[in-house]
Amino acid sequence: MNIKDSNITIMVKDMDSSISFYQSIGLTLDNRWDNHYAQLSAPGLMIGLHPANSDYPTTGTGNVSIGFTAHDFEEARKMLNSLPVKVLERNEEGGQFLHFSDPDGTDLYFIKPKW
Repeated sequence: MNIKDSNITIMVKDMDSSISFYQSIGLTLDNRWDNHYAQLSAPGLMIGLHPANSDYPTTGTGNVSIGFTAHDFEEARKMLNSLPVKVLERNEEGGQFLHFSDPDGTDLYFIKPKW
């Protein structure tokens, strides 16, 4: 599996105040899609902010998930289906998602972004 990119997503209550906070500690706002998602970066780190709500499928750790962008989304799907993990597929404004958990319950996902 060849991972192209990755980020850590933090579930937040208020996008505006969270973006402002992360900017105040030195991160740069790279992208924002209204109140659906925002990406902020620091050297060597991409953090995504997502509004916390009942529609987001948290499986274990609650406020944090780690996301990966694969070079080949179908290959990622096949690889996950060969493992003993439960995969939840989801489509939304930002793209296609494959949600799953590591053995300790950490929320992970692969994304095929629309951007």
